[in-house]
Amino acid sequence: MGQAAVTKPPPLLRAPPFPDWKPTTGTFRPSSLATQPADIDAIFAALLETSVGGTFWGEPITLPQGGQDHFTVLRARSEAERAALLEEHGRANVLALDVAASSLATDPWSVLPDTAKLIAHGSDEWIAIAVILGVDVEVLSPGPFGKPGDGRAALEKRAFDAVMQPMPDPFSGGWISPTDAIALLFEWRRVIEANRGEEGHRLVAACGISWWKRVEIARFLWSPGSPLRIFRSSDRALDHAQSQGGALAIWPSRISPSLIEEAKRRKVPLVRVEDGFVRSIGLGSNLVPPLSVIVDRTGIHFDPTSRSDLEIILGQHEFPAPLIERAARLRETIVTAGISKYASGHSLGSDRDDNRGATRIVLVPGQVDDDMSVLSGGGGLTSNLELLRRAREHERDAVIWWRPHPDVDAGHRNGVVADKAALQYADRIVREGSMADLLDRVDGVHVLTSLSGFEALLRGRDVTCHGTPFYAGWGLTRDLGDVPERRGRTLTLDQLVAGVLLLYPRYLDPVTGLPCPPEVVIQRMSDQQTPNRLKWVAPLRKAQGIVMSRLRRKGSR
Repeated sequence: MGQAAVTKPPPLLRAPPFPDWKPTTGTFRPSSLATQPADIDAIFAALLETSVGGTFWGEPITLPQGGQDHFTVLRARSEAERAALLEEHGRANVLALDVAASSLATDPWSVLPDTAKLIAHGSDEWIAIAVILGVDVEVLSPGPFGKPGDGRAALEKRAFDAVMQPMPDPFSGGWISPTDAIALLFEWRRVIEANRGEEGHRLVAACGISWWKRVEIARFLWSPGSPLRIFRSSDRALDHAQSQGGALAIWPSRISPSLIEEAKRRKVPLVRVEDGFVRSIGLGSNLVPPLSVIVDRTGIHFDPTSRSDLEIILGQHEFPAPLIERAARLRETIVTAGISKYASGHSLGSDRDDNRGATRIVLVPGQVDDDMSVLSGGGGLTSNLELLRRAREHERDAVIWWRPHPDVDAGHRNGVVADKAALQYADRIVREGSMADLLDRVDGVHVLTSLSGFEALLRGRDVTCHGTPFYAGWGLTRDLGDVPERRGRTLTLDQLVAGVLLLYPRYLDPVTGLPCPPEVVIQRMSDQQTPNRLKWVAPLRKAQGIVMSRLRRKGSR
């Protein structure tokens, strides 16, 4: 092997084999990730903290029970070599792996932290990871990661060179620094591990997924070596999950209570999937696929009657300083760009016109009457008109703006309130502009369980909750609904943002189709780079909505 190959090891930081990856070109790079540290110790510390590098996405290996601290891992190139190495080193506390069979599918970070020694060829990238972990290494033959007789310093230099090889930035077509690459790979590892789950909880089937979002859901829930099957029939989905010994992903509003009971009887774990909090430019009811989803193994965020992954995060996570700083930057970017769940950008000015002399303006956003968040967290209140009445009762001297829900106004969902009825309690009906625009122009909001309350918190507005949304009970809102005692912790705004926008959801880059940090989606939305593969459906849905809206308005008179 030539000297250049020895001194220049191949890159250790690289992307998993995501399906249907379409690299793009441009100059965009997430700006919120850390800058590159200047020394080898900082680089290695980041890798140790994140466990990325090499085929980190591969299947984990469990060492045999007993004596893990004394195990030797052999990485042989053939059966004959493996037999010879076992003969030389003995079989006690030795794990022999065939490089050709396992190197592309095995996670080295699942094995090496618990081993005492690695014996491998110099072409094996496991050497670099073992060196980073402080594992003793014996090199069998020369290669880019080491040669026989190399000391610790030489092996560390080769490992560092492998880490420092530039990684293509998947979102811009340029290059990404090693530190940014480590942060991105860690995001990917977190998603892959969540999809893989613990033993017996890998996502293998899904049901209740609308046809128009199945491509995106398959990408959100992808894990290597185990394709997710999406079924129309919930019975077939449950049968498949049970036969594979895995978990079933469900869309809560589209499955029956009987499926939940049957899954419980068969001991098939259910994983709930829902739209994320920064979803898309365009309504889901207009068949715009989501750029963000929630994947919750404990419960679901909108149901306060039981715990959810989000509630556990908000109640127990330590929120280190770098995460809080990132959350603050993300919050500021969202507010500046005018991002809300379904829109981006500003279309209205910031004036407070038509306030009729009042010093306080309050926004009341409508909701869908039979939305699951309303049914689960509304405390029995499902009427938009009653919400308006209660808001007026608490805000007698304020100017109240009523904002009908866009899905209801478009004629796709239930919950219409006739304008005449709304104006019994509201001073003005506001349909124009995005939610972000309106929140910039008011002093406070009254909500049942609407996400608009969280978006108002991002903008420093006071929020009164008549129901129990996920952001209630953490010391940031005035809570009129029943809040579970589980939510006894007081959070700062950026701790809430970190949990709700950074740790809980998943995001998908609309350009490349890759899982991505939220900063990427926010930037794409801000730059109007959110191509909709189903844009041909929008005119049909709009026409359908107009007809349904007229029928519902007629029925509400």
